[in-house]
Amino acid sequence: MQHSDTLQRFLFENSNVRGTFIHLGNSYQTALGRYDYPAEVGQQLGQALVASSLLSATIKFDGSLILQTQADGPINMLVAQSNSQRQIRGLARWQETLLAEQANNLYGDGHMTITIDNKNDERYQGIVDLAGGSLARAIENHFKQSEQIQTHIWLAADGQQAVGMLLQHLPGKDPDQDLWNRLETLSTTLTNEEMLSLSTEEILFRLFHEEEVRLFEAEPISFRCSCSHDKVADMLRALGPDEVHEIIEQEEKISVGCEFCNQQYEFDRVDAEQLFASSTPTPGSSSTH
Repeated sequence: MQHSDTLQRFLFENSNVRGTFIHLGNSYQTALGRYDYPAEVGQQLGQALVASSLLSATIKFDGSLILQTQADGPINMLVAQSNSQRQIRGLARWQETLLAEQANNLYGDGHMTITIDNKNDERYQGIVDLAGGSLARAIENHFKQSEQIQTHIWLAADGQQAVGMLLQHLPGKDPDQDLWNRLETLSTTLTNEEMLSLSTEEILFRLFHEEEVRLFEAEPISFRCSCSHDKVADMLRALGPDEVHEIIEQEEKISVGCEFCNQQYEFDRVDAEQLFASSTPTPGSSSTH
């Protein structure tokens, strides 16, 4: 039985190779439920959510990691975000006519951008081609080109659940090439059907029963959008009272929708007055800066 919405790390004892398994169920379904995604697009969104979680598990940070594709094919934009609290969100944009015509080439020509916003460090951004239209291969190329770290990734999704596995040499350690080649050879026999139907323990035993593997406790993953009424209010304050009031005069209210979770926020004339009331000095008041 699959673990739902979990991350599990594992390592090979007395070696410099580590791994991570991701299983997404409810969180994947929540992301899918925001829009009426075609099956092919929904599966790619699931893979992207898993991929962003796998990537965030390879680093120590306090912030968020964003995986984004831009392409000219049927799926012209895909975004998946995972933060250091194991909270994920994502969305996709697609072109219906191209989807029917190019079912075997979902991305076309494009690139993937990986962005890490870390509160305690500089913002990092890496860009890699979407070679072959595979998210997994693009990420492997990212590690090969930018990090020089041997990495292999498997991703699968079927509209009900999304799963993934990462094998990677520990950064800063000398490669154990014999072990890596052996593990990589064993792993090539893993099928999407097995990933989607077997538990982490079953997969590790099936692939690596002759190796000494340590499997760590599962960590929960959840869907959570970072949008809020307060954040939208701050955005409107940044526009300024004149522009906000002008919009309300024309539209009677301001409606702001979050693309990730489809939540709608509305501000009427009274709300607009309250937005700027706290910043309006009262007669006789003074402030010191």
